[in-house]
Amino acid sequence: MSRFTFFLILPIVLAFSGCSSPTLEIYDLRCENLTDPLAIDNAEPHLSWKIKSSENGTEQRTYQILAASDIHLLNEEKADVWNSGKVSSPASVFVAYEGKQLPSGTLVYWKVRVWNENDHASKWSKPALFGTGLSESDWKGAYIGLSAESGDPKCPLLSKSFDVTNKSGKLLLYVNSLGYHEVYVNGNKVGEDILSPAVSQFDKRSLYLTYDISSYVQKGKNDLAIWLGQGWYRPGLPGVVYEGPLVKVQLEKVKGDRRNTILVSDSSWQARESGYISVGTWRPHQFGGEGVDAIRIPESLTAMVWDQSDQFPAKEVDVPRHAVSAQMSETNHITEIIEAKEIKSLNDTAWLVDMGKNLTGRAEIRFPQLRAGQKIVMDYCDFLDNTGNLDNRKQRDYYIASGKENETFKAKFNYHGFRYVEISGLTSPPKKEDIKAYLIHTNYNPASSFQCSDDEMNAIHDMIQYTFRCLTLGGYMVDCPQLERLGYGGDGNASTQTAQTMYDMSPLYANWMRAWGDCIREDGGLPHTAPCPYMAGGGPYWCGFVIMAPWETYVNYGDPRLIEKYYPVMQQWLGYAEKHFVDGMLEQWPNTDYRNWYLGDWACPKGIDQTAKASICLVNNCVMAECYQTMEKIARTLGKPDDAEKYAGQNNTLRRLIQERCFNGSKNTYATGTQIDLTFPMLTRVTPDSLVQKVTESLYIETVQNRQGHIACGLVGIPVLTEWAMKSQAKDLMYPMLKKKDYPGYLYMIENGATTTWEHWNGDRSRIHNCYNGIGSWFYQAIGGIVPDEKYPGYRKIFISPQIPEGITWAKTTKETPYGTLIVDWKLNDGVLNMDVTIPVGCEAEIVLPEKASEYTLNGTVCHRKEPGITVKSGKYTVSYQISK
Repeated sequence: MSRFTFFLILPIVLAFSGCSSPTLEIYDLRCENLTDPLAIDNAEPHLSWKIKSSENGTEQRTYQILAASDIHLLNEEKADVWNSGKVSSPASVFVAYEGKQLPSGTLVYWKVRVWNENDHASKWSKPALFGTGLSESDWKGAYIGLSAESGDPKCPLLSKSFDVTNKSGKLLLYVNSLGYHEVYVNGNKVGEDILSPAVSQFDKRSLYLTYDISSYVQKGKNDLAIWLGQGWYRPGLPGVVYEGPLVKVQLEKVKGDRRNTILVSDSSWQARESGYISVGTWRPHQFGGEGVDAIRIPESLTAMVWDQSDQFPAKEVDVPRHAVSAQMSETNHITEIIEAKEIKSLNDTAWLVDMGKNLTGRAEIRFPQLRAGQKIVMDYCDFLDNTGNLDNRKQRDYYIASGKENETFKAKFNYHGFRYVEISGLTSPPKKEDIKAYLIHTNYNPASSFQCSDDEMNAIHDMIQYTFRCLTLGGYMVDCPQLERLGYGGDGNASTQTAQTMYDMSPLYANWMRAWGDCIREDGGLPHTAPCPYMAGGGPYWCGFVIMAPWETYVNYGDPRLIEKYYPVMQQWLGYAEKHFVDGMLEQWPNTDYRNWYLGDWACPKGIDQTAKASICLVNNCVMAECYQTMEKIARTLGKPDDAEKYAGQNNTLRRLIQERCFNGSKNTYATGTQIDLTFPMLTRVTPDSLVQKVTESLYIETVQNRQGHIACGLVGIPVLTEWAMKSQAKDLMYPMLKKKDYPGYLYMIENGATTTWEHWNGDRSRIHNCYNGIGSWFYQAIGGIVPDEKYPGYRKIFISPQIPEGITWAKTTKETPYGTLIVDWKLNDGVLNMDVTIPVGCEAEIVLPEKASEYTLNGTVCHRKEPGITVKSGKYTVSYQISK
């Protein structure tokens, strides 16, 4: 019996012995799933919190929220924004704000307490805050930059002085840059964010960040400097109207519900060159880097001490009207410092540095003593070619020395995907301790861990988990950081389940989906990437991301905003796709100026013809069937039963046609008979129940005999095969495939030095890539046994049913859910499975028992099996049962 057919039927609540009275702790307060955001993009926010309890079976029955305009008013007597009173509800994730209408540009402080099933109250949580951000009419300044007549406008410094007479209240600085920015107050960098803001579609939208600079200012005169870099704001790309980056700035003083504007950006600001030079075009394979002229860099970032002869009035630039929105994802941070592992001399002036693993980020290099004007060049790459030389990626920085002591290079407004750095022009050898690299990614939280008795499985898991940290910079997920940096929907579809299992990426997906919504055309056509700076390849699986990603975000995080907001976009794109149906099935649509190719699977191993028309037709119509199935679920969730019935009918019709036209009855195969062609119809329920066993047998023959037990699919096929294997409990097929050490396979990558996953199974092109990461969910849902029930999103209800391949004897898996930490720790000993489970407050789990288990032990008590599963509420449990004789 499939674990997905079990019902929650045996509730058991066991008191946690040894506690005389329960303790409840409220923690991890969030607004819009962000921690203390200073500006959100709406006035009706959603609030979330987590609960810890010392007792098993704890449930939240009631909550109370207080909100105030000042932290000193945050009590039941004075809360001037909202006192919810006692609300009877178990909800603690995305609870809608229902207080006073919130004016823009203000801060709100809030806290919460809850009552359990015995009406026992928790203490009040620690206070949290959120800001409401600026509306379009609130912005008063102009976009400014450095004029081309005054110097190179590509990386300028802009500055302005301002006076502060009273430091009461908060000073909030709003920075809306077209391109990257860094903020300095009185010479000190504000915040830890780098490469800000996140990406957006510049012809439709730009983003702003909000900084609390209260602790950086002093009474009297203060100095504000904004350092700009181009990033994606490059001439010739959509929405770009100037040859250098621009910025709009506004400083507000906020006290309670009152706000006053202190300064805005205009031509009274000063502008100058910074000494940094942009290198490269930011087109594919031409992302370049940065040049640094150390002689021209100001010694201080306090503009008041700059040479006035180097400064010019800032240029005001007219920018076409577009949406200006608060960034609703975390900023980029340095998340790991990596030391150089080896330095090898190439010749008298060139040195090859090995950082030991791939990364996305920057190198920092402290040079031996240099002479003034000496030029040092740094080239970067993610692997060496067959001769041991750097494979040229056109990732290059350079440094022109000042001749002073302790000169150090560090990039500011670009980054690289690399493991190796070739340093040229250096006559003295660098020291390992003088070279380090900084891993940079959007500062989301880790949300999982996995470890089992098989070190090779751990190595595959860890490689995939680390790879995501190299692919998620700028509030979206890219295919690769060094060659294209594009947010391909196909790569996203292939890895969303894994990425959202491993990390807390709800805000990142909110930002990314906003770009997809901005990219849709009037006729409903979608590009293959978002943002969409230029034409890129893909197919329906790429565009279908606009449907699948919001649904997965809802299932994994309990976040309904994306399915609500982008439902019309989904419908619009489906309408476009349906215009290209011929006799009831999707046929190839035309290339456009923003989209090309028409792919089925992609990046398959040799021996698989991914261009076969039969396979492309089958795969893309299965994609459409999956989209209809998902749209039916979304429509029902949104309370649109008529739409749901329409999509169910379209799905049934399409599945019938696929079966009629693509199934080979004499061989029990579909299309070309490859792994994706066999699993996708079964996964989308195209295959009738009466034929599933026969098609499964064909899959085993194709895999074991024809492919010698290897994985034999690509970007689309990996997540399809993975999901089918999890739902079919085909551990005996998947595990041996993962154990293969020859080509193609994950261990083949690792045996050949991989620290991140590759673009192609043979290592061609990119070795930091998102093609094959969809396998990662198998470690959690199959070996770990943690399967979320999509009927109860956000892991509110979970199935626990480890699939244990022969050869694995223990596994410990953790998953940070929106409600808290879920743990499944199992060990197999002489056919008996012993499992320790921790369920967070707000969740409920069904521990699925194998059919042969007639009895089980729960927290030391022997129980005779009466139902298929054991349902437990929050708490810690120890379960054991016989799984084999």
